[in-house]
Amino acid sequence: MTAIEPGRVVAVVGTGTMGQGIAQVALVAGHPVRLYDAVPGRAEQAATTLAGRLDRLVEKGRLDAAARDAACSRLHPARDLTELADAALVVEAVLEELSVKRDLFAALEDIVADDCLLATNTSSLSVTAVAGALRHPGRFVGLHFFNPAPLLPLVEVVSGFATDETAAERAHATALAWGKTPVRCADTPGFIVNRVARPFYAEALRVYEERAADPATIDAVLRECGGFRMGPFELTDLIGQDVNEAVTRSVWESVFQDPKFTPSLAQRRLVESGRLGRKSGRGWYAYGEDAPGAAAHTAEPEKAPASITVRGELLAADSLPALIEEAGIVVTREDDAVPGYPGWIELSDGTRLFLADGSAADDAGMPVIHFDLALDYRDATRIALAPAAGVAGTALKEAIGLFQALGKDVSVISDIPGLIVARTVAMLVDFALDAAARQVAAPEDIDLAMRLGVNYPCGPLDWGDRLGARWALDTLEALHEEYPTGRYAPSQALRRLAAAQEDDAS
Repeated sequence: MTAIEPGRVVAVVGTGTMGQGIAQVALVAGHPVRLYDAVPGRAEQAATTLAGRLDRLVEKGRLDAAARDAACSRLHPARDLTELADAALVVEAVLEELSVKRDLFAALEDIVADDCLLATNTSSLSVTAVAGALRHPGRFVGLHFFNPAPLLPLVEVVSGFATDETAAERAHATALAWGKTPVRCADTPGFIVNRVARPFYAEALRVYEERAADPATIDAVLRECGGFRMGPFELTDLIGQDVNEAVTRSVWESVFQDPKFTPSLAQRRLVESGRLGRKSGRGWYAYGEDAPGAAAHTAEPEKAPASITVRGELLAADSLPALIEEAGIVVTREDDAVPGYPGWIELSDGTRLFLADGSAADDAGMPVIHFDLALDYRDATRIALAPAAGVAGTALKEAIGLFQALGKDVSVISDIPGLIVARTVAMLVDFALDAAARQVAAPEDIDLAMRLGVNYPCGPLDWGDRLGARWALDTLEALHEEYPTGRYAPSQALRRLAAAQEDDAS
């Protein structure tokens, strides 16, 4: 199926930030664009703003003056929906209310031609439900752009229950022709990104609610240890706490209040207090010229041990012994760990350092310090440690000094199962596997969407392959034992993959 030809009209209904962004993408791709907004005068204002955006692209050398002039000549504000009659594609970016969207498309169906493609940019509503009142729902699709639309490449092309395959293919081809990276997905709550990404926010909020660490420390660990571009607290401040909380609540309600998607009371209270993030001047952090910065908890410098013992296999942390040796610390390797169980790093007094496994350090019944998972221990610049209550102060200082000798900042947090990165990644892997098993999208599209849509350092399915399904399963089973609410119950997809990988290895 071919893309909509550049000379054909694209109409955008709704002229907020997202609507303007989509209009700019279509304009630069060569389409005549008609802007409509139900509020009188807004379409004209949006056209003026868009012309200014194109001027800035010329100033930055990203667009030549002739192309800018041609684009501006193709941009027309519309005062009435009937002016969209010759559109080949209408994209809606209005208020996220089902009744508003349904009424709009019912009106459009009486105006546009039968071959006009109708699309909603909804991020949380059901595409099927929006199209439910249409006489011809087969031509209706979701085209979910990410903000800012001109810059972010990802577009989720969502097929509703009644969407014709030809309509989905045409929408996909058009997004591709516009220079975007489209991914196909089914109409399930949250589509790909907003479904799979929920644990990134939810687990950080859970760690905060249990007072294991403050927002700045959680953000720093996920950035500097996990490799994420932004931490969840700073990211939701950027998105808007009200927007992020509304999406979380919408997905949770759409999946019949599945405990895996349970919203956060702490975030609800933040929204109720009007602390919506950057746009209100305060969210998890304060903003403005005089706003105090929030610093992550970082341990004071400590002396590194002269030697350590590595017992058994460190599995996902198996790069650590070489790094420790490079730092000039003597490493003795012993193979006397329990077969089938993770190994550990042992300090001189017998304190054991284990990679976070979903259990609490206190559960071990011995002096244990858990250290967090890193995407790459060589590149990581921070590590989180969680000591059991019985760990001696001298041993904790020695553990801090050990990781500081590797060039890492160290954040000591309370003993919480799964620490920060490990529990987050295990849940992301599980959510991605579950989405693939339910045919929300193809596995490669899930990973691509998470990398491009929310800038994850790698796709969760790829991450799961690196760590092994058994690691994710063991971590979640341990978390499920600690929190028997169903939130951490491993999916059947993860259980089956772990079993298959073990069969292949035997």
